[in-house]
Amino acid sequence: MQTGIYCGFEVTGHDPGIELITFNRPERLNATSSAMKRDLMEVLTQAQMDDSVRVVVFTGTGNGFCAGDTIGPEYRDDLPVATARLNPGHEHALGTYDGLRTVSQGLNQAVRNLNKMTIAAINGFAIQTGLSLALCCDFRIAARGAKLGSGTLRYGLLPDEGGHYLLVQHLGLARAMDFMFRKRIVTAEEAAELGLVNDVVDPAELHQAAMDLAVELANGPQVAMRLLKRATYNAADLSWNQALDDIAVRTPMADHHPDAAEGGAAFLQKRVPHFNTWLGH
Repeated sequence: MQTGIYCGFEVTGHDPGIELITFNRPERLNATSSAMKRDLMEVLTQAQMDDSVRVVVFTGTGNGFCAGDTIGPEYRDDLPVATARLNPGHEHALGTYDGLRTVSQGLNQAVRNLNKMTIAAINGFAIQTGLSLALCCDFRIAARGAKLGSGTLRYGLLPDEGGHYLLVQHLGLARAMDFMFRKRIVTAEEAAELGLVNDVVDPAELHQAAMDLAVELANGPQVAMRLLKRATYNAADLSWNQALDDIAVRTPMADHHPDAAEGGAAFLQKRVPHFNTWLGH
């Protein structure tokens, strides 16, 4: 498992197969920069290909989970000069388009496309880019006192990293319109009522709650879970017949995997199944 300190975050490993990504710029409420996004995409690419990684958890330090993008030229301050020249940023319309498709949207694509399970442990402000990143995760646990919102219209900007799509998926069209156009920033409890987060816990319990969920997911049958994750996300965009065919294509991989044999044997023997022997655990 790849661990270390990167631009704006650090990565640590925990058993069984949990990769914890902690945003570590509390003085900026963990606002993102271009370099931070590029490092995150690289780490997620490694996690995708690493069998030792089963679950990825995102969280922040201080009062912010991630309070959106850094505003102004500081967005690219972290880039080495040579790299900055290759990243045109927002100097012209084409640069803005390319930057969005490659970096900002690319990060959310990397999170959404990860076949490992993902958890957002929302410790504080999750605004704009930070909210979208959390909504790209499979599960979200928020600490009481956290605030979640889009807020882009407060600056005359758009949720250009895909936030509009994610909010429509989670809230439905009418509530997403209300959320974005009235520039709502809601409490953790309100977010739970809207369906934006799965659970709300006391701040002191957030880390343990996220890690407990991560361990639960990590001990599940990884092959079947990864197949079901992709089929479930696909089902949101497919017709009934397309969704049936999609999961039918995936089912033979699960049915003929050792985890399925172990699951059936454990049921007949009335014991807890021991999945993931193929991972060496």
